[in-house]
Amino acid sequence: MSVLVTGASGFLGSAVVRTLLASGEQVRVLTRANSDPANLAGLDVEICQGDLRDAASLTGACRGMQGLYHVAADYRLWVRDPNELYQSNVEGTRHLMRAALDAGIERIVYTSSVATLGIKGDGTPGNEDTPVALADMIGHYKRSKFLAERVVDELVREAGLPAVIVNPSTPIGPRDIKPTPTGRIVRDAACGRIPAFVDTGLNVAHVDDVAAGHLLAYAHGQIGRRYILGGDDLSLREILGIVAEWCERAPPRVRLPRHAVYPVAWLSQWWARVSNGPEPQATIDGLRMAAKKMYFDCARARTELGYQSRPAATAITDALLWFRAQGTIR
Repeated sequence: MSVLVTGASGFLGSAVVRTLLASGEQVRVLTRANSDPANLAGLDVEICQGDLRDAASLTGACRGMQGLYHVAADYRLWVRDPNELYQSNVEGTRHLMRAALDAGIERIVYTSSVATLGIKGDGTPGNEDTPVALADMIGHYKRSKFLAERVVDELVREAGLPAVIVNPSTPIGPRDIKPTPTGRIVRDAACGRIPAFVDTGLNVAHVDDVAAGHLLAYAHGQIGRRYILGGDDLSLREILGIVAEWCERAPPRVRLPRHAVYPVAWLSQWWARVSNGPEPQATIDGLRMAAKKMYFDCARARTELGYQSRPAATAITDALLWFRAQGTIR
């Protein structure tokens, strides 16, 4: 079977590509001209250059494909121009889904995020049916992903788009070349740059398990239905403790109240803006998100798709091993 994968040079996208190749599929990848090709090196894929923001470039990418995995997304919690997030995540998704319809693609897996789902205020895990609205979305990244998922929902209902939606939690593991915001936490903690923590939590899954979940959703998912692809719920303190144990050092023991970190976040964002530097280490939106533990239940994916996930500690260890192999940490 011939399939197109967007975001294939990225962290999760490249894991999906490797899983597809291991399953014997013929893979075409859509990459931008300036994408880092490291994650695709040595892989037997057909490379097609294009951009989600350029609708015309997507027609040829979709032509002749039986399946589509739309994994690409602009995953940044802070940007100088928030419109960039909406152009890539919302309008880019609309362009691609319409191109897929025109090309007669038979089945689609759209990669959303647990960022679009409701979070229970009592710390218990949310699921695909936890009530949520656009007003609950904190920051432009979450809002853009929420609106992009609504685009897919609308096209499923009104145009017969053959799409299944997956909502990965927090993938961690090897080949996080950027790295992602969570990968940066793991890397920086290993380098001793995180001496304290705030009281928050994440659902952590191995990136390769999440990739395998994409193929299960393609094979067994119900059109228009959402599936959380997650793993273990861990507090930030527990995540940092796993990293510290691997590094054979004492874990951070100082818990900071969130309000004490806001001045640091404001300063980091200000400096990133005036210096035209990289994404700030701490962001206002990130701190606002940390007010609730992002814990999720992936029972639907386990029951309906046969999804499985290994322990979160394994995912963190594999990420650390990869960072060490890259010379990023000692």
